[in-house]
Amino acid sequence: MVSHTAQKNKENLKITATEFSLLALFIKNRGRVLTHQYILKEVWGYGYLEQTQYLRVFIAQLRKKIEDNPAKPKLLTTESGIGYRFTE
Repeated sequence: MVSHTAQKNKENLKITATEFSLLALFIKNRGRVLTHQYILKEVWGYGYLEQTQYLRVFIAQLRKKIEDNPAKPKLLTTESGIGYRFTE
């Protein structure tokens, strides 16, 4: 059975299935810039390609859970006008 869990500082995080899908996508593509449209297509499907505000809400929620300081993210950074990048 596959476990859909994430940890920060050896503590389990309470994340939704969508947040987990986002995090898994970012980890799989660590270091690469992922465009808004690519992320939306991979996580939500083709019907959401223009829903960038929807994506911003989920990114903000995820940052609150994985970043030490969500206002100044170091793990999940914004590539202005393009998308997001996950780094460690």
